[in-house]
Amino acid sequence: MKYCPQCQQENPDEAGFCQKCGASLSAPAGQPEKSGLAIASLICGIFFFVLPSALLAVVFGHLSRSDIRRSGGRKTGGGMATAGLVLGYAGVMVIPLVLIIAAIAIPNLLRARMAANEASAVGSLRVINTAVVTYTAKYGSLPPSLVVLGPPPNGSESANAADLIDSVLASGTKSGYVFVYQVHGTEYGVMANPATQGTTGTRYFFLDQTGVVRVETSHPASAESPPIQ
Repeated sequence: MKYCPQCQQENPDEAGFCQKCGASLSAPAGQPEKSGLAIASLICGIFFFVLPSALLAVVFGHLSRSDIRRSGGRKTGGGMATAGLVLGYAGVMVIPLVLIIAAIAIPNLLRARMAANEASAVGSLRVINTAVVTYTAKYGSLPPSLVVLGPPPNGSESANAADLIDSVLASGTKSGYVFVYQVHGTEYGVMANPATQGTTGTRYFFLDQTGVVRVETSHPASAESPPIQ
């Protein structure tokens, strides 16, 4: 069928003039115009991995193909529209699958990360405990803070920079956990709390001069908390 470029009336393929308005059905002179909708469909199709773009590619592709058919040869771009449709439908089918996989994988990755952070926190508590014992034996008193257990800025060890733990742990934050060191006379305690509960870790830990690591699941641990299993 031929579409009249003037009134959009359908005409037989062999017709030379529109049966409704009499306009010529021959191909218009001059360079045909590229369909903007076809171009938009192809561009959106290229970015099909983004769900809105995939949907737009499908919509623009169908609109452009319809527009090109009705133009009577005045517009081109059918190939681009088809390519946009193929990419768009591919995106519409693939993206839900990707989202399902992500919904399964991301929580597992988060749990694995939290478990690793918790294991690191327990290990860091034991490192701090060893450092406190060593510092006390060497300098005759408990260290007043974590900072003094860290590395010296000039390479010379002292009571203010004993070089017993790394600089990251001495800062009080490591692997998603915040370490709080407190001294009470001849006793001390170290709390390890998740920086963001439920994201960097779920359990709270505590260690004191007994060397026993204790744990809580909903609030900071203390000397009265149960020992870690």
